[in-house]
Amino acid sequence: MLITLCYLYLWARWGRRPAELVRATVRRLRASRCSFTFCGAAAQPPGARVCLSRGGRVFCVSDSQSIEDLNKWALFLVSPFILEAEHIAFVTESIWVQSENLQRSSSSSETIVKWSDCCLPLACRPGDPYRLIAEASVDNFSKLGVAFMEDRLHMDNGLVPQKIMSVRLQDSTLKEVKDQASNKQAQILEPKPEPSLEIKPERDGMEHVGRDDPKALGEEPKQRRGSASGSEPAGDSDRGGGPIEHYHLHLSSCHECLELENSTIESVKFASAENIPDLPYDYSSSLESVADETSPEREGRRVNLTGKAPNILLYVGSDSQEALGRFHEVRSVLADCVDIDSYVLYHLLEDSALRDPWTDNCLLLVIATRESIPEDLYQKFMAYLSQGGKVLGLSSSFTFGGFQVTSKGALRKTVQNLVFSKADQSEVKLSVLSSGCRYQEGPIQLSPGGLQGHLENDDKDRMIVHVPFGTHGGEAVLCQVHLELPPSSDIVQTPEDFNLLKSSNFRRYEVLREILTTLGLSCDMKQVPALTPLYLLSAAEEIRDPLMQWLGKHVDAEGEIKSSQLSLRFVSSYVSEVEITPSCIPVVTNMEAFSSENFNLEIYRQNLQTKQLGKVILFAEVTPTTMRLLDGLMFQTPQEMGLIAIAARQTQGKGRGGNVWLSPVGCALSTLLISIPLRSQLGQRIPFVQHLMSVAVVEAVRSIPKYQDINLRVKWPNDIYYSDLMKIGGVLVNSTLMGETFHILIGCGFNVTNSNPTICINDLVTEYNKQHKAELKPLRADYLIARVVTVLEKLIEEFQDKGPNSVLPLYYRYWVHSGQQVHLGSADGPKVSIVGLDDSGFLQVHQEGGEVVTVHPDGNSFDMLRNLILPKRR
Repeated sequence: MLITLCYLYLWARWGRRPAELVRATVRRLRASRCSFTFCGAAAQPPGARVCLSRGGRVFCVSDSQSIEDLNKWALFLVSPFILEAEHIAFVTESIWVQSENLQRSSSSSETIVKWSDCCLPLACRPGDPYRLIAEASVDNFSKLGVAFMEDRLHMDNGLVPQKIMSVRLQDSTLKEVKDQASNKQAQILEPKPEPSLEIKPERDGMEHVGRDDPKALGEEPKQRRGSASGSEPAGDSDRGGGPIEHYHLHLSSCHECLELENSTIESVKFASAENIPDLPYDYSSSLESVADETSPEREGRRVNLTGKAPNILLYVGSDSQEALGRFHEVRSVLADCVDIDSYVLYHLLEDSALRDPWTDNCLLLVIATRESIPEDLYQKFMAYLSQGGKVLGLSSSFTFGGFQVTSKGALRKTVQNLVFSKADQSEVKLSVLSSGCRYQEGPIQLSPGGLQGHLENDDKDRMIVHVPFGTHGGEAVLCQVHLELPPSSDIVQTPEDFNLLKSSNFRRYEVLREILTTLGLSCDMKQVPALTPLYLLSAAEEIRDPLMQWLGKHVDAEGEIKSSQLSLRFVSSYVSEVEITPSCIPVVTNMEAFSSENFNLEIYRQNLQTKQLGKVILFAEVTPTTMRLLDGLMFQTPQEMGLIAIAARQTQGKGRGGNVWLSPVGCALSTLLISIPLRSQLGQRIPFVQHLMSVAVVEAVRSIPKYQDINLRVKWPNDIYYSDLMKIGGVLVNSTLMGETFHILIGCGFNVTNSNPTICINDLVTEYNKQHKAELKPLRADYLIARVVTVLEKLIEEFQDKGPNSVLPLYYRYWVHSGQQVHLGSADGPKVSIVGLDDSGFLQVHQEGGEVVTVHPDGNSFDMLRNLILPKRR
């Protein structure tokens, strides 16, 4: 993205005329899904980059804007609501002015551009402002924008344009509106006051060259135009007239821009690699109501007539300590798949199963025992099925319909490859722990198109079957692989088997969720936790008074510090009646009121051994994203205060396809503010910041006495891995140049205590203890964050003093790429060997019999599992 912005800068610098500049900008950038806006200088979107300015009006580029709700718009039936491929959809906002008050163009000789001559209107929404959706070609859209900036755009009926903004129209809403349009007449309504419609930025935002993985820390990096950027005069406009301001978009050369762009990396989300899918908290939609979940309209769904929370009953065999342990295992994995606020998980004891009327209020019966089921209890379970009940068998002896469970000793407690067919006939392949049994087919046909799973061996042993029963929708999914057991060296024979199970852990959850969904449960997005206030804490007593004095001078009359995205309201105490929103968060300054199970300030203080970094803490139990918390403070606070934002959970991370995902408790989540002089060793090599932070995480763990063999590694460009198998965390860097100083936000997240669904540092500690009969203690997030910041400050000092060679030996000690050979472009591309990092921090590879090639993270993504370096697709 920044390369194309450099292109704009060069055009502007050499005096390109405004109309041609706007047209070239739109043509060049429209494929990147950004949004183009012509408006007053005070009305530009947050985070927009100004490309052109004239007479108080600007042309700017910002994150893509979308309209998601078209129900309140009136369609023009004369124009079908279909956007042509090469056209741009846009919204024009206007105000209604009586004809006698209508402003005329400044010169009668100027060419008036009629809005209606340049576009096809699609829909309108009355109100103040009055909004019109239209489509136009690139040339006509540019023509409208330039005419608006030069105050010669004319609209009918006394409308005066105030803003023109390109938008993206969601396919789903287009279809819904087109369906409605066929049933009712839409008319142009007279403008009248109405609450304004909010046009929301898309979750994907503007695509940046340099994106490695769309799962970032919750916010896309924004590189701000620094205060030193200024403007320079250019040539006259198309029509002559006043001066045009062309803004420097960044540094004065494209090479420097490229280096700076590479410090803005969005490749990381916590607990998942490019090739390791999302956490179980990453769901596609909000949770449906319990009433919806149990409504008769849902096919195959039992009706809950009592009004109680739907029950999931777990039968794990006879009453024993072993059975109780099995209950906790099964309950834990189910709680990771469904929302326990909408379902109640009960332990179904044998006596209760025979005595109590549980069948009337049970959405799912889970049977997880190898014990033989008593005949009277078996008949009870079959009666439940005949009434339309749903059963999940987990490595259980329970079966029916002629299906038999037969033993196969060679499979018992071995790791096998399973091929699982989903309801849509797509397949999931994963490593699983076999129970040692398999299913032999009986006379009852399996559910057509139903779930099934078999081993990838010569016999294709059937391990998962989906069996219907009765005429009332009863069905069961029976499994002979241990989907209920988390990976552990206690249940496998070798470290290699443990690695296989851990690598498939997410797919184990995927299979479980598919089964539960098929059996009528909702595995949709869990309820987002409520936001909590921030606490302003200090790691050193001597900095507290200067901090409060600084704060008193910089808050406004309402006690707030505001930025374009967030208002921080500083208060001495917090009461629950105060509303907390993503755009306005209270900050409690009284440290005595602070306590948290997830962050121990004293542990953090004891382990933070820095001169500046990390001294002032903004902590929240739940916050939208730590990156945003420092947005309004990063240019104002003195360097010696060393700001860091830490959270136990965050709610506005981005998952695949625009999904919202939650970072679970157990991740070490932080954003650190550092300042780097432009004319310094690191200031000339900003891409190294991400490498230093990645190394700092690994070194913070492996430099602890006796923890040096915990197999944490660094993956280029900015990931933290367990060996070369799974991502355990990563780094996001957002750099802004102000004058001669880089202001850098370093976002970092890595798994410390959250084992599922991938892996965490304490998993590695536990496995190390088992394999080496050691007694290493589990680690805490607050302890490790303090150590990471301490190590990072030392690495920065060494780098500034001696340059890259002072830190590269440590980087190479921990990175996963030593000696690797990969292919460029595709599996058939040229084979190269990874050499190392160049002087700027980019990856170097050596072609066989050829030259050394530099691979930039802004254009390539290192595919760990396929062993390729692939050009990114924009």
